[in-house]
Amino acid sequence: MGTGRTVEAYVVGAAFLEGGILAAALGDGRIAFIGGESTDASHFVSVHKGPCLSSSIDLDGKRVLTGGDDGRLVSTDADGETFLIAENPGRWVEPIAVSMASGLRAAAFGKTVRLFARDGSEVGTFDHPNTVGGLAFHPKGRRLAAAHYGGASLWWAKAGSQKPKSLAWAGSHLSLTWSPDGKYIVTATQENDLHGWRVSDGADMRMSGYPAKVRSMSWLPKGRHLATSGAEPVVCWPFHGKGGPMGKAPLDLGGGLGGLVTVVAAHPKHDVVAAGYQDGTTILVQIDRPHSVLVKRAGEGAVSALAWSADGQHLALGTESGYVGRIGLSDWRAPT
Repeated sequence: MGTGRTVEAYVVGAAFLEGGILAAALGDGRIAFIGGESTDASHFVSVHKGPCLSSSIDLDGKRVLTGGDDGRLVSTDADGETFLIAENPGRWVEPIAVSMASGLRAAAFGKTVRLFARDGSEVGTFDHPNTVGGLAFHPKGRRLAAAHYGGASLWWAKAGSQKPKSLAWAGSHLSLTWSPDGKYIVTATQENDLHGWRVSDGADMRMSGYPAKVRSMSWLPKGRHLATSGAEPVVCWPFHGKGGPMGKAPLDLGGGLGGLVTVVAAHPKHDVVAAGYQDGTTILVQIDRPHSVLVKRAGEGAVSALAWSADGQHLALGTESGYVGRIGLSDWRAPT
């Protein structure tokens, strides 16, 4: 059964915590905790003095990690208990990344990325030539990649002096993702395209043709395709085979809705992608099927956040105007 409510603030990010609780980080510094296995009640916790800028499920799966424009990195549970991990007034804390595999958290404070252990202690600091736009851990948590102007830097996720491996490409790189098999790194650029590198040898590739900047990327299970926003259809680039997407055309899924995809979220178990649009419409598309399935009709502002539960049975969505929805599989319906 689907439910929705207004939270009166821009939804920055959403995540399902243990027990089925939906956590939504908001643009006014609060976190909304909604429902669970036996209730649909909601409550709010004020965490930041100013907007939440970034959010992620924290290491134990029971808390949400947020970075704010107040310079604070905070872990918060559904009972309202907050754990201040770091504070650097005057610096925005975004992006952030969490590795369940290595038990590490990373957060960008401007040009500096700080690495934190499970207990909150700082275990590493990495400086970059420009403000960091994207962060991602290697799937096994051994390395950390940071996107910035001029490309990306790869660090070993540990303390001590080190020189990063540089993946160079001119221009501003706004976000970053690491493939589930660890073979590829992809960034979204200021020039309305994607740039990728094969980690083993640094071979690079360009994925272009977008009418707008790519703000959202999500890997399908096993990393065979990368789903992206920034166009009217969901653009899925093939990464199976030795050369990844080099010399291959993407799959265009969905489309025909008259607007641009703003957020994508791949299902955790199947080749299905949830896609949210500028007008609030949300659909599901599948790699081997031509038709989309309507999840939510237009309204409540542009979709700004999407997240699946770990079992893939529920989808959370948030919008720029402050709507949060929770949708179960039984609510999916074909468009009429």
